[in-house]
Amino acid sequence: MIIKDKLKLIQKLSGHSQEKLAAELAVSFPTLNSWINGRSVPRPKAQTRIDDLFRRLTGQAVIPANILDAKKQAILTKGKEYKDVLKTILQHKDIHDQFVLSLTYNSNRIEGSTLTEPETAAILFQNAALPNKTIIEQMEVKNHQAALQYVFHYLREGGKLSEPFILKVHGILLNGIQEEAGRYRNHGVRIAGSNVPTANHPKVPVLMRDLVKEVTATQRDISVHAARIHSRFEQIHPFSDGNGRVGRLLLAAMLLKENLPPAVIRQEKRRFYILYLNKSQIENEFSQLEDFICDAILDAFEILEGR
Repeated sequence: MIIKDKLKLIQKLSGHSQEKLAAELAVSFPTLNSWINGRSVPRPKAQTRIDDLFRRLTGQAVIPANILDAKKQAILTKGKEYKDVLKTILQHKDIHDQFVLSLTYNSNRIEGSTLTEPETAAILFQNAALPNKTIIEQMEVKNHQAALQYVFHYLREGGKLSEPFILKVHGILLNGIQEEAGRYRNHGVRIAGSNVPTANHPKVPVLMRDLVKEVTATQRDISVHAARIHSRFEQIHPFSDGNGRVGRLLLAAMLLKENLPPAVIRQEKRRFYILYLNKSQIENEFSQLEDFICDAILDAFEILEGR
């Protein structure tokens, strides 16, 4: 693993600013900045301090050779710190509300919503009605909130990830917006801005049954599994609308089932998210999407930790 990647991961895991991280490593800010930006490399004693800090943060005796393996190990280590991630979310209002806001704002924004994060928060937590925004955009916020609450409580009660669960989530998400809410599409669709072919609509029920079987199959590597399922779901594109948001809620549910926080896919990274999704669907190459999802899980841990 190259030094700048190791330092960036240390910074994400620790939550330190570059100034604070420099102080912990006993170097100046310009020196650390030079390492992070690849302009220079640490001397052996400094490298030892960096490796020691990395091991302390991840709980790993041996540093993985590549950044993706390091992220995956860090996620597993962090996950072990929580007996029940979902219970933690539900029992702490500040954490719960931050997840609701982050997941709702970013997921809707990825799909083209013009609402800002403060506007989304006002609709979510103050039941505000914004006269300068469309009714549909505001309904999408409240519906996503309701769908996310359904996911949280369904899983808390031991519910299984199934076709009825996915259809219910879609029904809540598109309630009052689309007549086909809660039903698979019966016509062809295209993914906007993509040349990825979607499933022929008569095949959607069969493909979704197969997908759900894979969702519930025991897997040793959750990040690989999550990336593959998310990619396949979006390519099937089972609904007339709402596929991206339902797919990300399914991803959240899969992670919560593994005692990991729901991945926060940020709207400012939309271009990379779509690029890596398309690459996985066209080239069957999942490493970049997996790495992207790992970053989104690590971002979610920051919310869980109150950062």
